[in-house]
Amino acid sequence: MLGDLQRVLFHESTILCRLDEMAHEITRDFTDRELTVVAVLNGSFMFLSDLLRRIPLPLRVDCVSVSSYHGGTTSSGVITFDQLSTPDVAGRHVLVLDDILDSGQTLHAIREKLAAAGARSVRICVLLRKTRPRVRDVTADYVGFDIGDEFVVGYGLDFQEKYRNLPCIGVLSEAAISAGLADIAANAASSEALRA
Repeated sequence: MLGDLQRVLFHESTILCRLDEMAHEITRDFTDRELTVVAVLNGSFMFLSDLLRRIPLPLRVDCVSVSSYHGGTTSSGVITFDQLSTPDVAGRHVLVLDDILDSGQTLHAIREKLAAAGARSVRICVLLRKTRPRVRDVTADYVGFDIGDEFVVGYGLDFQEKYRNLPCIGVLSEAAISAGLADIAANAASSEALRA
């Protein structure tokens, strides 16, 4: 899998060092408040685990499963919540934890849903923030790293459910992206032929 990376942006040691700093900021800001962390699955699971072990506060953890890329390399603009119920956040301070702030559409939809569910406050924490214009006006309160407008994988981030288990974060090569997209097209054509 490492051979499919064009280059490594952040090694594991760099990521973990930055998580120490982020945990300190979050602990400082929520010391006297009850905190509910809502993690966005599946991309944030490594980030969630490593970050929360560094935060010495009592907190509640819940998850939402949301889709927007649907197998591609850019957000489709269609936000799909994969569960029927919203986490119980009424009257609580909420920290939304996501792997990446890209177009802003997913985090905007989640923030609106949690606010409608009665959250007392909603802050956003992302591991990565792309430096690009956003479709939705969303800002992150806590950011691990700023990156360019490149397609990245590893440390929980995927392409077609692959590469999540890489310990680093890297830019996926154009060849790997093209091969993956060709696989999607071939599978779609095969499914269509079977239906015919």
